[in-house]
Amino acid sequence: MKITRISRVAALGAVAALALAGCAANERGTTTDPADGGSGLSGELVGAGASSQEVAVQAWSAGFQTANPDATISYDPAGSGAGRDSFQAGAVAFAGSDRAFTAEEIAEGPFDACVEGTGIIEIPSYISPIAVIFNLDGVESLNMDAATVAGVFAGTITNWNDPAIAALNEGVSLPDQAITPVHRADDSGTTENFTDYLNQAAPEVWEWEADGEWPATPVTGEAAQGTSGVVAAVDGGTGTIGYADASRAEGFGQVSVQVGDEFIGFSPEAAAAIVDASPREEGRTDGDLAIALDRTPDEAAYPIVLVSYMVACEEYVDAASAALVKGFLEYVISPEGQDEAAAAAGSAPISETQRENMQAALDLIVVE
Repeated sequence: MKITRISRVAALGAVAALALAGCAANERGTTTDPADGGSGLSGELVGAGASSQEVAVQAWSAGFQTANPDATISYDPAGSGAGRDSFQAGAVAFAGSDRAFTAEEIAEGPFDACVEGTGIIEIPSYISPIAVIFNLDGVESLNMDAATVAGVFAGTITNWNDPAIAALNEGVSLPDQAITPVHRADDSGTTENFTDYLNQAAPEVWEWEADGEWPATPVTGEAAQGTSGVVAAVDGGTGTIGYADASRAEGFGQVSVQVGDEFIGFSPEAAAAIVDASPREEGRTDGDLAIALDRTPDEAAYPIVLVSYMVACEEYVDAASAALVKGFLEYVISPEGQDEAAAAAGSAPISETQRENMQAALDLIVVE
């Protein structure tokens, strides 16, 4: 999606309070000298973006601030699109995004927080399944193949006792009840990952390209703002179905999706398997670790996976931000940080190889 002047202005307004706080903090500078009153880094770091990462960022922020009591992390979970807009507009020092910037978006720029001519850092530091959740009285789990999931969200499968669902769930009592699919209303990386799965795995049913803005027309069901909105809409209805980061799936009915001859439920391990098997996108800089996910695996890996990125500058216009950004993101990818995110959000800890690659990317950040 092209960044327009209007969307950039809107992004600035959406995080104005956080940005002002961050600017005030950056005027105080950052320090790694304990003699300056802290045990490590100090200052306030402002970010915005993916709501899917919200629980993990809370855990990372708490752990980082415990180790660096003079540092404060502020994060607005306004959504991936808003986070990318805000980062491009220079309103925040880092962004969380459920997809990487496209090569075209990077070429178009600009990135106002970054020194002109320098690259951006994108590290896939948060790996999580996207759960297909539903609220149907008396039913706790269902099997669906990709074509059935696609049909439900495209609006071609409209009733819970449809033969396509019944055939995959022998012995399950399915009601004669309308299906209400719920999708994101905002520009969402979760939506982009979910529709990428539908496009790759069921192109005969899902005719639309992957997109952060809901692409299916005519629109069926309900639209809700953010991950919290989707969860609330599914929870508040009956016969509802939606998609959300797996950290928010507790208490809902859950769909296991078909991979080969098996039906695979979401888990951190199954999500990590598909990420480790997928290559990096071609044509990226050394610090841009965008992954080209394969949603049609041959092995038992969960294909509806969200890889959420932390986005930063190789060199900052506001040089005082650099040390704090690098320090925080190093904590994010550390074994301790990844374990804390896994415990709080159910995410998949990154592999050691991935950690080494991410550290090499973070080492490109210029710190004075």
